[in-house]
Amino acid sequence: MTRIAIIGAGVVGAAIAYELSLIPGLDIILLDEQGPSAGSTGGALGVLAGVINRKGWTLRKASLERYETLIPELESRTGQSIPYNRQGILLLQSTETKEELKKWNKLQRDRQDQGYQLERWNLEQVREKCPDLALEKIISAIYSPQDRQVHPRILTESLIQVARLNGVECQFGVSVELLTSQVFKHREKDNIHLHQIQTSQGTISVDQVVISAGIGSRGLTQSLGQPLDIRPVLGQALHLKLLQPLKNIEFQPIITSHDIHIIPLGSGEYWVGATIEFPSQEGEIYASASLLERVLQQAIAVFPALNQAQILRSWSGKRPRPEAELAPVIRELEGYDNVLLATGHYRNGVLLAPATALVIKEKLLSLLT
Repeated sequence: MTRIAIIGAGVVGAAIAYELSLIPGLDIILLDEQGPSAGSTGGALGVLAGVINRKGWTLRKASLERYETLIPELESRTGQSIPYNRQGILLLQSTETKEELKKWNKLQRDRQDQGYQLERWNLEQVREKCPDLALEKIISAIYSPQDRQVHPRILTESLIQVARLNGVECQFGVSVELLTSQVFKHREKDNIHLHQIQTSQGTISVDQVVISAGIGSRGLTQSLGQPLDIRPVLGQALHLKLLQPLKNIEFQPIITSHDIHIIPLGSGEYWVGATIEFPSQEGEIYASASLLERVLQQAIAVFPALNQAQILRSWSGKRPRPEAELAPVIRELEGYDNVLLATGHYRNGVLLAPATALVIKEKLLSLLT
């Protein structure tokens, strides 16, 4: 049997493990230094902004399509519900130049040709649908009914649970200490083959390796002589509970304004986030209470009910942002014949996890045939 090791058990690594577990004849092991969702996935909000975003449409479209089948698949196997908001994303706009309007109109036409909807709402439409919003500084909105939001941690746990049921071996709390390679001489060029992973719990022989360790991917690739420049960008969020009822609880889309997301969880609870904080020149990065308070105040400005909300918790997570290439990094590791990279998703790990898993699956199948 072909043995495949996946290093990193965030949402991307979990999705890869699940998709590969559907292929007969593979021996799959999923490794993580901490555990599921311990890294950037644990700080994610799970906003699936595909239709409403102009960049990387091929991957976004593939993920949105896969999510519609993936969620019921996982729920059927686990018997547990995965929170999945199907009420779309409402993007509030406080400015709109002629050039921006032109771009939105083009995107609307493009999405219509591709079978997706984008709706332009005036203020009256927003007030009718969302009477709890404050619209003094809002001039219009874009509604994307086919975009989604999913609970990142529960999704990741479900992916791993079903992958395990399908035979995937999971080792968590295990650190990778040494990656052992062998050089094969060829006429055209030499190929390096990674054949052993030394961990804190023993040695694993492998045929194929997928590195999906987020920020940790940098150290792993550096040890293989092909360092990938991935740097942390901090995101922060709050979990709030309203203390008073809303005027409209039937229509609860994700609200986005000035890059701040307001995410309904049900029962009057919301997530609000996130800030974008880059490392200092020394490479240090810390959560900032003042910036988190600014996020909250920006959310309150458009959703005043949050002003009286109870703060249940706050949290942060470091997102892996590639410096020298576009996010995400999904490719072969240069010089190696059996190492694939699936990392550096920056702010779109949850959104692009299903599509990434499908790309890796296709690449591995081509390597194995």
